[in-house]
Parts: sequence; C-alpha cells; structure tokens
Amino acid sequence: MALKLPLHSEIRGLSLFDPTRGSFHHQRSGGIISRKERRRSCFRGACCSLQQAPPPAWPGRAVAEEGRRTWEGPKPISIVGSTGSIGTQTLDIVAEHPDKFRVVALAAGSNVTLLADQVKTFKPQLVAVRNESLVDELKEALRDLDYKPEIIPGEQGVIEVARHPEAVSVVTGIVGCAGLKPTVAAIEAGKDIALANKETLIAGGPFVLPLAQKHQVKILPADSEHSAIFQCIQGLPEGALRRIILTASGGAFRDWPVEKLKEVKVADALKHPNWNMGKKITVDSATLFNKGLEVIEAHYLYGADYNDIEIVIHPQSIIHSMIETQDSSVLAQLGWPDMRLPILYTMSWPERVYCSEITWPRLDLCKLGSLTFKAPDNVKYPSMDLAYSAGRAGGTMTGVLSAANEKAVELFIDEKISYLDIFKVVELTCDAHRKDLVTSPSLEEIIHYDLWARKFAASVQLTTGLSPVPV
Repeated sequence: MALKLPLHSEIRGLSLFDPTRGSFHHQRSGGIISRKERRRSCFRGACCSLQQAPPPAWPGRAVAEEGRRTWEGPKPISIVGSTGSIGTQTLDIVAEHPDKFRVVALAAGSNVTLLADQVKTFKPQLVAVRNESLVDELKEALRDLDYKPEIIPGEQGVIEVARHPEAVSVVTGIVGCAGLKPTVAAIEAGKDIALANKETLIAGGPFVLPLAQKHQVKILPADSEHSAIFQCIQGLPEGALRRIILTASGGAFRDWPVEKLKEVKVADALKHPNWNMGKKITVDSATLFNKGLEVIEAHYLYGADYNDIEIVIHPQSIIHSMIETQDSSVLAQLGWPDMRLPILYTMSWPERVYCSEITWPRLDLCKLGSLTFKAPDNVKYPSMDLAYSAGRAGGTMTGVLSAANEKAVELFIDEKISYLDIFKVVELTCDAHRKDLVTSPSLEEIIHYDLWARKFAASVQLTTGLSPVPV
C-alpha cells in the first residue's frame, strides 16, 4: 500500500491511488514516464467527465461580455490577506496606479504593525484582523489618525471585508482553507475574485464553481502559470483549446541526482533558483507538488481533461505556461519572474494597464539568450502522479491531497520528517480517505476533510524510512 521511497538506494517506483481498485498500486519506473505511458496508467474509472464535473471557470476561452459592471473613478477592491506576499504586492500595484485602483477594505491575520501602516497609506473604509486578541493593539496603532476605519475582529471581519458593498473585485491572498469562507462570501455578494488562494479550487472546486456560475461571478487566476494560460485563451473560439502546458522551474533539486535526495536538508529545499517565495511554496516547488496542484486547478479553471494537461521543466521561468490549439499552434505568455504582472491582470481584466519601465522591467529576449525545456522525471517527483490520481478521483480527494501536503511540508520544515517522507505522508493520507470520499461535497464537508487530512497527516508515524504507519 505504501509509497516506498528507499532512503539508502535509488528510487525505483511509486504507488498511485486507484479508486477503481480501491487502493494505491505500485508502478515500476526507470525514469521519465511519457505522456502516452501516463495515459495508459491513468485511472479512467476515476476520470471526471466534463458533463459530470462542476462547470469550469473558463471553458477553454475567455471573452469579456458586454454590459459588465462599471464604476466611476478607480476600481474599488478589497484585499483578504493584505500583509502576505500577494497582499503586499497587490498594494504595490495600487500605489503605482492610484488612478486605476482604490482599496475599500483590508483583512489580515496577525501582522498588526504592517496592517496599521497599510491602513494609514490606503485609508480603507473597513479593516479586519483575524486574530481577535490583537484588535486593541491595532486600534492603538491607529489612535492618532484623523480618519477612523471600521474595525471588525475575527473570521466574521474577514468575511465582511470580502463582501464589502463597494468592492467590485476581491483579491484572495489567505493561505489554506481559511480563505474558503471569505471567498464564498464574496461570490455570494457578486464580487469578482482575483484568485491567489489555491484551496478555493483544489479543495472547494466542486462547490465553488457552481456557486460562481449561479452568481455570474468571474474567477480570475493570480498564479503566474494560470494567468499565463488565461492570457493565452483570450479571444479563442469555442472548442479551440487542445492542450495545456504548465511550465515548472524544477525547484531546488532539478539538477540533483535521484539518489542524493535522501540527503536533503531543509536549507537545501528553501534555495529556489528563480523565485523569492515563502517557505511552504518553495518546498512545494522542490517536490513539484506546486505543479501537481496547478494541474488540478487547470482542470477546474479551464475544463481541460487531465490527459490534456502536461508539465514541462523550464529552468529560466520566463515562459509562464502555454496552450496548444486544435490546429497545433502553441501560444505562450512570457515575462520576468514577477508576481505583480499576473496580479495586475486579474485586477484590470479585460483592460491592459501601462506600466513604467523603471518599476516593471521589460523582457529583453536578446539579453536573456536562450530558453530550455525538459520532461519532468516522475521518479524524482512522485508528487505529479499523486496529484493526477487525486484529480481523477475528484470530490474531496483533491482537498485532502493539498491539506496533507501542507501538513507534511510543515513537519519537514520543523525537521520532524525527512524530505522523502513528504510523499509518503501525503500518499498514506489519500489512501486512508478513499473510503470516505465525497464526490459532490458541501462547503462543510470540504472544511471537515481538510481538517481531517491535517490531523491524519500529523499522526502518521514513520518507521525506518521504509513505510509510514499511522498511529
């Protein structure tokens, strides 16, 4: 049952969850699994047909309808998670383009010092701090302000920021399932979503997508890869999308031999070659779980079959992703590694906003020199097959995969498990969930199994590194 990744020899195989057989099965591998081989090994009984799956956010094309909501002056936005990486970069954009955007509401977790500075700069009408014990500290930091925003503590405050009546668009930058309820509240209030919270689709896709369709809300992807795909499908005719190609940097270990992975330390995994990101996403880039999760997001965003979503290693991170059309043309979006560009496009779509060359360096292909690509090694990155398998199982399995990975990465960063144990913990958690899989979950069920997966992953006791055994 277990995914056996020997710590003292080369990785020779991997286990894949097969809902049609009710277990994970072991697949031998001596290297790269080709696209055709992956198709043969896919679990077709678990594949979700597009007729049965929730409606995609963008069915392979993006067209701005006439009569969309308009507003006077700068576009009013709310930011959920304003002190995180996505939130701070969003505010950089607002500061650069005050004629295009204005902030009406901000929500943060516990960084009161930064939140107070943001309030003083952007003067939102409403502010929320999720950690209720810090409300008095925030009020004290804002005591000398002539203008006083409304402050609502706790989760309810975050929800009120997400559905602020003046906001046209909500940037969702909270990590984890904590971002689900505010996103749902924003959708129910008719707000377009600038989506940076992965759990909204990976865990919540079966519930969130029908809700967005019901309220005629647009979900605009802020991830660099999904923004690239979104930009490439602009104006495509119906049925033109043939294939999605997700590019991956390969992370910290793209040039490491497989047998050396048993020696990985936390500091090694946190050395991303291209991007400056938080610890969790940097480790995900090393394991390639980030790309596996993006495969699931691509399925939900664009309605592509899992057989038509591929991953390619692109070390330079200049091509952020590509699409192939029915006539075999390949369209790509290129740019320097800078998250502000995809965030900006989610905020301005369908418009394009002029950016200064000083703060937004333009891409110089001659200076760059060359772009290279290679197929990902499924033996080095077992995460890919785990993600494809979870995606085909659908329902609550994808949320369990994501939550288990988040917990496993936390355990790794805290040096409680080894790098290779991340894959083991995730696989065992998914395998344990198969008996309780819910194919069309409610929001409550999604949140329940997210919490369950974290608890189960934390309870896994690893023996000598050969196989995980639940406590």
